[in-house]
Amino acid sequence: YLLNVPASRMSANPAAPEEFLEFARRRIPRASGEDFLPRSLYGDYLEEALLAAQLSSPRHVRFETWRGEVEGLRRVERDAPLRVELGDGRDLTADHVVLATGNPPPASIRAAQSVVGHPRYIGNPWVHDLQFVREEKVLLIGTGLTAADVISASSADERTTPSLHALSRHGFVPPRQTPFRPDAFPGDGHALLAAATSLRGLTRSVRLLATEAEDCGGDWREAITFVRNMAPTIWRRLPERDRLRFLRHLRALWDAHRHRLPAEVLRRIDALKAQGRLHVHAGRIEEINPHGDRLEVRWRPRGVGGSCTHVFDRVVNCTGPDYTIANSGEALWRNLVQCRLAAPDALGLGLRTGPNGAVVDADAWPGPHLFYVGPMLRADHWEATAVGELRMHAQRVATLLANER
Repeated sequence: YLLNVPASRMSANPAAPEEFLEFARRRIPRASGEDFLPRSLYGDYLEEALLAAQLSSPRHVRFETWRGEVEGLRRVERDAPLRVELGDGRDLTADHVVLATGNPPPASIRAAQSVVGHPRYIGNPWVHDLQFVREEKVLLIGTGLTAADVISASSADERTTPSLHALSRHGFVPPRQTPFRPDAFPGDGHALLAAATSLRGLTRSVRLLATEAEDCGGDWREAITFVRNMAPTIWRRLPERDRLRFLRHLRALWDAHRHRLPAEVLRRIDALKAQGRLHVHAGRIEEINPHGDRLEVRWRPRGVGGSCTHVFDRVVNCTGPDYTIANSGEALWRNLVQCRLAAPDALGLGLRTGPNGAVVDADAWPGPHLFYVGPMLRADHWEATAVGELRMHAQRVATLLANER
C-alpha cells in the first residue's frame, strides 16, 4: 500500500516539516518530496520518532507500554482521576487519558445483515486476507480510498486478479493527485469565509475558486486544497442546517475531489478497467442474501427505475470507517456513551469535543481529564483525518498536559 499524500507533507513533527522525507532518503536515496511512499515505511518512521522522543525526554518523563484492550473508563468524581478498565480484568488509574484510537472499523451495511458472519462476506477488509482466485467474481461496496486499497491488494498478482466490481451511490472514483504547489494559487480567504454563512454561497465561492485556479495555470485541485486548509473555520461558520444539507447532498462530491490517489494507483485502476477486470457501478444496495455458497446482491442502478440482481463469490465492505459512536461495535465507545463520559455530535460525525480536544460529556461539560485526538474531531473541524491536522491536534494536547505537571 502507498500513502495517499506526498512525502513532503507527512512529517509527524510540526517543527520539522522535512523529517519524514529525510528518514525516507536513508532507505530510498532518490526519494523526492512529491513521491507517494509505502505505508510500511511510514510505520518505521513513526517507530523511530517515538524512540527518539523517549531518548531525548526529560528525566521525570517515563514511557511505558501496556498490551491489552481498554473496554471502559470510570470516573468517580469529576475532579478525580480516571479508572481505566482492561479486558483482561486489570485496572489502571490515570490523572489524564488521551483517546487516540485511530479509525474505527467499517460501518455495518444494513442490506448485508443476513450475511454477517458468512464466509463469503468480508465486513472488515483490514482484518482479512484479500488474496482471491482469478475465477472469482468480487463485489466491493464503495468506490473510495478503501476500495482503491482492496483493488491494489487483490490485483498485486495478475495470475490471481479476480473479476472486480465496485459499487457506490454515485460511482465516483478518487481522481489523481498532482504535485503540491503551495504558492501557485493565492485564493481569497476573506471572500471564502464571507460566503460560508450559507451552503449555497459557499458552493458558489468554491466553484469560483476552481475557475480562478485554472486561470492561474493550475486546476481545481489547488482550489480544493485551499478550501481544505480553511475547512475548520468554514465548518464552524456554517449553520447546522447547512451542515446537514452538505452531508446529504454534497458530501460524496467533496470526498471524491478531496481524497485523491497517487498516479501509480490510478493507472492500475484504469488498466484493470481497460482489461475488463474492473467494473464501476453507481447505485444503491437493496439486499444481500446467501445463494448456495455464494452471495446474491440486488441493487438499484442510479437513474434507473428498476433493480438488478447479480451473484458474487465474495462481497467486501469498503464503505470506510464508522464514526457513529452511539451505535459503535467497539466496547470502549459503547462504555463511554453509556457512562455519559462522551457524547456523539448532533450530525453523527464523531464525538463532541471542547477547546484543546477535551471530550465533552453527556452533560455538555468538557472534562479536564479526558481528551481525544483523531479523525472523530471532524465533528468540530470537518477536516481531521490527515497527518497535517492530526499532528497539530496531538501537539496541542501534549503541550497542555506537559504544562499541568
